[in-house]
Amino acid sequence: MNTLKTEQHDGIKSIEQVLRDAYDAGLRAIPYGRVADYIPELAKADPNAFGICMIDGDGRTCSIGDAGTRFSVQSVSKVIILAAALKFRGFDGTFSHVMMEPSGDSFNSILKLDTRSNLPFNPMINAGAIQTVSLLVDHISFEELLDYARLLCRDGGITLDEKVYRSEAETGDRNRAIVYLLKSKGVLQGDPERTLELYFKMCSLAVNAKSLAALGLIISNGGVDPIEGARLIGADNVRTIKSLMFTCGMYDYSGEFGVRVGVPSKSGVGGGLVCSAHGPLGFGFYGPALDPYGNSIAAVKAMEHISKELGLHVFNY
Repeated sequence: MNTLKTEQHDGIKSIEQVLRDAYDAGLRAIPYGRVADYIPELAKADPNAFGICMIDGDGRTCSIGDAGTRFSVQSVSKVIILAAALKFRGFDGTFSHVMMEPSGDSFNSILKLDTRSNLPFNPMINAGAIQTVSLLVDHISFEELLDYARLLCRDGGITLDEKVYRSEAETGDRNRAIVYLLKSKGVLQGDPERTLELYFKMCSLAVNAKSLAALGLIISNGGVDPIEGARLIGADNVRTIKSLMFTCGMYDYSGEFGVRVGVPSKSGVGGGLVCSAHGPLGFGFYGPALDPYGNSIAAVKAMEHISKELGLHVFNY
């Protein structure tokens, strides 16, 4: 399915062509990637699936390919988790328990946590996201976080994928090691098993590329839903979130992605990618074939093309 679909597409013909070309560039990259297989449910994804969605500040939407396919949000949920922590625990209440530094290690590494710091380096890696969830577990329910995710993604259809959740819970030994390492250091802020349960559930939300494009748009618009007019994230919190997305959102590829693409972004091993560009513009991608860092190989290639063609790099002049 490779027909470009548009809604209220007047005035964005040139963007349509850019998205077509980006889609084609992404398709060419797919054979060089592979789906995640350390979570059994993720290994079932079609490696050739690929979709792009873009939404602008007027709600005009362009989508191509598998943009409506539901998939597991995985680490993209770390953006939602951080937004919730900043909303309910505040800046100091969050960052007194997790740092704001790029790690330079893989997303599930425990190396620096065990050798250099008692606190995780940032909320965009597994250790940092688990620590951030521990700040919430005694203060907010999964159902409340789910409702918040639906608002941020403008998608009332987001649900918990029970199969992915069970697969995560049964095979998440590395994350279980992380939560108990944090507990052993005396820094974990909640019960380890309840923290893990909430973390696994947040990673198992079923979203699509359009959901992620809406999330990117709201972040790009300073935390305000431009269609409904509701403020969903405080302006100061948006600045924090975008900064961490830019410096830490693409795992240990974040630096090169920052140079090549230059847009605050967050990826997930389920194949999702959310990008928040000035405009405001939100981009969402689905492509489960991953590069060696755990990012969608097609989405990264497509967003690099889009950023270059539309001049979206934050350091353009």
